[in-house]
Amino acid sequence: MSSGSDTTAAAVRSTAPGGPVPSTAPAAAGTARRPGRLRRLAALARREAPRAALAAVAGLALALAFPPYGLWPLSLVAVAALALLTRGRRARQGAWTGFAFGLPFFLVLLKWLHVIGWDAVAGLSVAEALFVVVLGAGLALTSRLPGWPLWAACLWVAQEWARDRLPFGGFPWGRLAFANTGSPFTPLAALGGAPLVTFAVALAGGLLGAAAVAGWGLVRRRGGTRGLVRALEAFGLAAAVTLAGLAVPVPTKADDTVRIAVVQGNVQRPGMDFLGRPMQILDNHATATEKLADDVRHHRAPKPDLVIWPENSSDLDPYQYPQAYDRIDEAVKAIGVPVLVGALVDHPSKPGYVFNEGIVWDPRTGPGASYTKQHPVPFGEYVPFREQLSKIITRFQRVPRDFYPGNHTGLLKVGPARLGDVICFEVAYDEIVHDTVGAGARALVIQTNNATYGRTGQPEQQLAMSKLRAVEHGRAVVTAATSGISAVVAPDGTVTHQIPEFTQGVVSARIPLRDETTLADRVGAAPEWLLAIVGLLSCGAAVIAGRRGRPKDEKGQQ
Repeated sequence: MSSGSDTTAAAVRSTAPGGPVPSTAPAAAGTARRPGRLRRLAALARREAPRAALAAVAGLALALAFPPYGLWPLSLVAVAALALLTRGRRARQGAWTGFAFGLPFFLVLLKWLHVIGWDAVAGLSVAEALFVVVLGAGLALTSRLPGWPLWAACLWVAQEWARDRLPFGGFPWGRLAFANTGSPFTPLAALGGAPLVTFAVALAGGLLGAAAVAGWGLVRRRGGTRGLVRALEAFGLAAAVTLAGLAVPVPTKADDTVRIAVVQGNVQRPGMDFLGRPMQILDNHATATEKLADDVRHHRAPKPDLVIWPENSSDLDPYQYPQAYDRIDEAVKAIGVPVLVGALVDHPSKPGYVFNEGIVWDPRTGPGASYTKQHPVPFGEYVPFREQLSKIITRFQRVPRDFYPGNHTGLLKVGPARLGDVICFEVAYDEIVHDTVGAGARALVIQTNNATYGRTGQPEQQLAMSKLRAVEHGRAVVTAATSGISAVVAPDGTVTHQIPEFTQGVVSARIPLRDETTLADRVGAAPEWLLAIVGLLSCGAAVIAGRRGRPKDEKGQQ
C-alpha cells in the first residue's frame, strides 16, 4: 500500500467526532510550553543581569586603558574582573558574560568610526565582540583547572591571534599590548613582541583575580593562614609579572644617524570630505617643504638628509597628472634631498583599482623605488562583494575605487638611510612590521592619513602602536601624518618630537639607524602561536576533566 493512502486515512480518522486528534495535540502542547519557556528565559536574564552589568563596567574600564585616556592599570583591573565573572560558570554563561564585556569595550574604543556612521561603530563592535564571546566561554571552561590564570592568559593571546587574522585579514585594534605602550610591561615587546606583552598583562590580571578569590575565601572563613598565604602569593606573583619588564634591556645604541624632516601639510577640514579641491593637500605639503628649504638657506633650520611626506600627501596620481608631478618635483628640487612621497597611483592594467604608495622622489632623477600598501582596509579602502553590498549599503559607493595590495615589504633606500615604510593601519599588524625589519630596515616610517578621524582619539591610538613597534624592533619610528599626529619615537618608545593635530608644521630630528635585531625579531610569531595553542589545549583539557567528573547513571553512562 502507498504511504499516501495511509496519510489520507489518518487524516480522516483525526476528523471523526469524538476520535483522537494526534495532528493538533502536539501543536497545542507546543503552544502551552512556549509561555513557560519564555518565563524561564526571562528568569535567566534577570539572574544574569547583575553579572552582565558588572561585565559591561569592566569592558568600559578596559576601553579607558587605551588612548586617548591611557589609564593602563585599568587593563589589569578589567582582565581580573572578567576572570572573576566567568569563574566557575558554564561555557554558555561565560560566553554571554564575554559578550557583555566585549560590546561596550569596542563601542568606546572604536567610537572614532562615528565619522562614517554610528551603524559602522555598532557593526564592527558586534563583530569584534564575538571573539570575546569565545574567550568568555574558554575562561569559564578553564577556570576550574589548577593554575587557571596561566591558561586564561594564553586564551587572551589566542583571542587576539584570531582577531588579527579573521575575517578579511583581521582587525587587531584593542589588543591588551596596545594599552600598555608606556607601562612596565612595554619592554617585554623586545623579547616576544605584542603577544608577549598581552600575555603578561593578562597573566598579571588573572593573578589579581586569584588573589581576590583567595581573599574572599579568607573573609568568608573568618581566618585561615592557608588562605592568607594563597592571597599573598597570587598578589606577589602579579606584582612580579607587572615589574618583570623593567629588568628587560631595550637596545637603543645607534650604529649610525641620519637627519630627517617630517612635513605635516595639514588639510582644510576633518571628516569624510578632507580632500577639498584637487591638489590642495599636495600644495600644502609642497609649500611647507619650500618654506623649510628657505629656512635651510637662511640658516634658520638644519638641512635634512631626507624628507618624509605622509600617506596621500599627493591627492592626484603624479604619473597621470603632469601638474601633480611638476608640483612635487618643484618642492623636491627646492629642498635638494630625496623625499618619500605618499600618493595614490592608478593600477596600470586594472581599471578601477589604485595603489596606495610611498614613492622615493630624488631631486635629480625624479620618482624611483616605491612601496605599495600590502593590507588595504576592508570596507574603507576596498569593498568586499562590492556589487552586492553597494546595492544594500549605498555608503559604499563613496569608495569609488578599490585599493590593490602590494606584494613586497617596504624596504626603501631614501638618501643615505635604509628605511622600512609601513602605511597607516599596517602598523597594527605584527607580520608586516616584522617582515620589513627582517628585510633590513634600519628605522621605520609610518606614513598615515588620519584626517578622516581627526580629534576622535584614533590618531592617539595609532601613535601608541608606533611606540610599541619601536621597542619591539629596537628601531626609531617616524610617523608622518597629513593632519597629525606626526611624531618621532626613539627606540625605547619615547616620543621625542610631535606636531599637534590640524597644524601645518615640520619636525626636524636626528634619528638613530640600527642594524642589531631584538629577540622579538628573531623569534617572530613563534611565541604567539605557542601561547595560543596552549590556550586551546587547556580548553580541551577542561572539557575532558569535566566529563570525567560527571556522575554516572546506573548503566555507567555519563
